[in-house]
Amino acid sequence: MKNLILLITALGLANMVSAQKYSTKTGKVTFEASVPLFEDVFAQDDNNVAIINADNGDFASVSTVKNFHFKVKLMEEHFNESYAETAKYPKATFRGKIANFDKTKLTASPQKYTVQGTLNFHGVDKSMNSTASIYTKDGKVYMQGTFVARPADFKVTIPKMVMKKVAENVNVEYNYILSK
Repeated sequence: MKNLILLITALGLANMVSAQKYSTKTGKVTFEASVPLFEDVFAQDDNNVAIINADNGDFASVSTVKNFHFKVKLMEEHFNESYAETAKYPKATFRGKIANFDKTKLTASPQKYTVQGTLNFHGVDKSMNSTASIYTKDGKVYMQGTFVARPADFKVTIPKMVMKKVAENVNVEYNYILSK
């Protein structure tokens, strides 16, 4: 029994060590919730952390929510204090899988993949799907994609006085250059 446990542990560690992982600490994530005739609601995080396990397509990313910066500082302050409540919910995470991912089939030409997983924002988990373009160049993996999130799905309350100034659907874009 002891040998069986040792064997299972050794195989698990060998699998983790041999896995090809690509990561970045400088991923770019933006979101836009602008509506016509009102001030742009746009923010960007240039320090998103992401990792791909190239052996099985597992993907994860983490944003420190305070890293999203707006052009208008007052808007950023309201976002952090009232909407995202960053003191209470400092991180946004995504964990999932790139469907049908096969690193051996990646080329310099972008290919479309579906990324499926769970986004956690504002303390709420929500299943999300995204379409991503993925390609490889100079030993790096490039990944770009978009998805739409609804603040209401994450229990983010938009005050009535600004409700018409913020879109119901938030367009999120991500752009990663991942290295071994």
